[in-house]
Amino acid sequence: MSSDDEREERELDLTSPEVVTKYKSAAEIVNKALQLAISECKPKVKIVDICEKADSYIREQSGNMYKNVKKKIERGVAFPTCVSVNNTVCHFSPLASDESVLEEGDVVKIDMGCHIDGFIAVVGHTHVLQLGPVTGRAADVIAAANTAAEVALRLVRPGKKNKDVTEAIQKVAAAYDCKIVEGVLSHQLKQFVIDGNKVILSVSNPDTRVDDAEFEENEVYAVDIFTSTGEGKPKLLDEKTTTIYKRAVDKNYHLKMKSSRFIFSEINQKFPIMPFSARALEEKRARLGLVECVNHDLLQPYPVLHEKPGDCVAHIKFTVLLMPNGSDRITSHALQELQPTKTIDDPEIKAWLALGTKTKKKGGGKKKKAKKAGEKAEDATEAEPMDATEAEPMDATTNGATAV
Repeated sequence: MSSDDEREERELDLTSPEVVTKYKSAAEIVNKALQLAISECKPKVKIVDICEKADSYIREQSGNMYKNVKKKIERGVAFPTCVSVNNTVCHFSPLASDESVLEEGDVVKIDMGCHIDGFIAVVGHTHVLQLGPVTGRAADVIAAANTAAEVALRLVRPGKKNKDVTEAIQKVAAAYDCKIVEGVLSHQLKQFVIDGNKVILSVSNPDTRVDDAEFEENEVYAVDIFTSTGEGKPKLLDEKTTTIYKRAVDKNYHLKMKSSRFIFSEINQKFPIMPFSARALEEKRARLGLVECVNHDLLQPYPVLHEKPGDCVAHIKFTVLLMPNGSDRITSHALQELQPTKTIDDPEIKAWLALGTKTKKKGGGKKKKAKKAGEKAEDATEAEPMDATEAEPMDATTNGATAV
């Protein structure tokens, strides 16, 4: 029995090929679900319909995997699809009765997650509802998020520290005259754990402190970057807009209201571990019951946060596996063409972007053909999310714009 337990324990990280496969399978599904959500983003389309379509796709595709295995494998939505527009920062995933629609010119942030057997892949992306290149401050804020994500990808590697990333992404945002949004944590991912204890803080200040941590081989991280043309200090405007919750597994309380007990029992049955949307619960009963559950800390809410009206917020989130041969970014989506008003001149940022993400192994293994001196890597001039298998050094001169 104990040897089985040890085997289980040993196979829970990236040293097991099966675990890597599950992460990559979840990533493939979530990347396609993101593509689907972007294709649905059109003026006058209801936001809730986009969220539902993407979540349904994740449930359907993940449900088709590992069907015929003896031991039942949990799989499905790891984080409900959110579509947050313009100065809304995050977590907008409305109830079925909500009439919010997208409009031409909206800056749309899409965020979602999928898991296979508890191995989670998340992705976040920003898309502007317009034809042609994105210009002005919208281009600046998206380029800031994307370039910060590219720098973070190169600094989330074994031996580096979480505070290195925090400092670097703030420097990148400032180069575009934008701010990194405060209060955002990038978490280590583990099996069935979307908010691991090792974190990267978006902005360090006296109010928010996290433990210093060093990245290690075989770890997995969800790197979460939000940039704003405003102050980067978002506020909760209305608690009633919160629809995403996660069961706080370490908390217990004897609920008084019948509706609360009914809803809590449904949550324990359907969503014992992963975050979920109140859309999945019966709406009228849920509204009443969720309040008591939240008040007694049985549920952790994911509030809808806002910058000031007129501010523009961008979001890039990716999942990265710290493999022995380097960092493997497994979730991403190409950006629209950007024409930002700022260019990156800072030598330190350029040096970060010039780093590759693969480590050179001593001896053995297939060798890549050496590039001629001075010859640029084929994809190096593009600052769009890299191919999931390998990120080449990136040229800062394109400012996060994709060559078209």
